[in-house]
Amino acid sequence: MNRIIPAGKKIYFASDFHLGAPDHDQSLIRERRIINWLESIRHDAEIIFLVGDLFDFWYEYKNVVPKGFVRFFGKLAELSDAGIEIIVFLGNRDMWMTDYFEKEMNIKTIRRPRVFTFNDKTFYVGHGDGLGADDFGYKFLKVIFEGKLPRFLFGRIMHPNLGLLIGQIWTKHSWYKKRTAEKFLGEKKEHLVQYSKKVEAKTHHDFYIFGHRHTMVDMDISPTARYINLGDWIWYNSYAVFDGQKLELLSYT
Repeated sequence: MNRIIPAGKKIYFASDFHLGAPDHDQSLIRERRIINWLESIRHDAEIIFLVGDLFDFWYEYKNVVPKGFVRFFGKLAELSDAGIEIIVFLGNRDMWMTDYFEKEMNIKTIRRPRVFTFNDKTFYVGHGDGLGADDFGYKFLKVIFEGKLPRFLFGRIMHPNLGLLIGQIWTKHSWYKKRTAEKFLGEKKEHLVQYSKKVEAKTHHDFYIFGHRHTMVDMDISPTARYINLGDWIWYNSYAVFDGQKLELLSYT
């Protein structure tokens, strides 16, 4: 269904906040920066897409959610209550998100890539993990982790203190150990670029928007299609914005 964006309104896309990493103090600085950005766009935001890995690790027990991020949650709830639609895609770090966002903040969560049409432009949107021809080890683990039984067992066997601690330890091999931003590997080596080209060869989309790679990229993959990688909020503070006619990839300062 083609959705017409009202004049003066915009659609925003951002991903890879990785809140919680590498420690509380640095995460809080990043959280405040993200909140400032969200506040700066509230006057013209029609829809805000948050495209995965909002947290460095996330697991929702039935009656327990991870400690922290209250400023971020408060701002999202405030924007949602003001009538701004917010859509969250699950990333590889927050794939165990369930219904907390939907029940508490009226924010829709989506697990797989999805196509949207705005002002006659088609947007293929997803976090980007597990797509393309490579990384078979991760794809195998993803199938296991997303299964109902592993999630059930983790929630029942692991006390929240232990479960969240294990998750935090497991993520310590993260991007922040590298201390430098991810680099674009070139068109042929970037699996999300190749994936987008394969999808485009079958069905046309104007924009392919992903996170996951922590690279800030805007490139043509055909005469009529563009690939956008949203970067992150560790190195780039980057986001994309669609004003009803054009899409731009920008950095917040």
